[in-house]
Amino acid sequence: MYRITASDHHPADPEAFLAHYRGVHDPLTRTMPGLQSFEWGICETPDGSTPPYFLVAVLTFADRATALAALGSPEGQAGAADMAAFAMAGVEVAMWEARG
Repeated sequence: MYRITASDHHPADPEAFLAHYRGVHDPLTRTMPGLQSFEWGICETPDGSTPPYFLVAVLTFADRATALAALGSPEGQAGAADMAAFAMAGVEVAMWEARG
């Protein structure tokens, strides 16, 4: 199993960010070929302090080759291009093989 994690920094307008994410980016991401699962959530901390990220998303694929093909696909490119519409505060992306 191979995962891509996208960790979004805190936006200036959280409500606008979430509206775009829910209405546009989430459905767009779900069209990526080979995507096995897509989960995301708003970050919290145990003590209620501000977490380092606003939102974290996890995309799961069968393997690295499938993940890279999905990123290079028209659907993956559309998702990457869409990030300019809402992720102005920045996003950190990591790719990793899941081991258990």
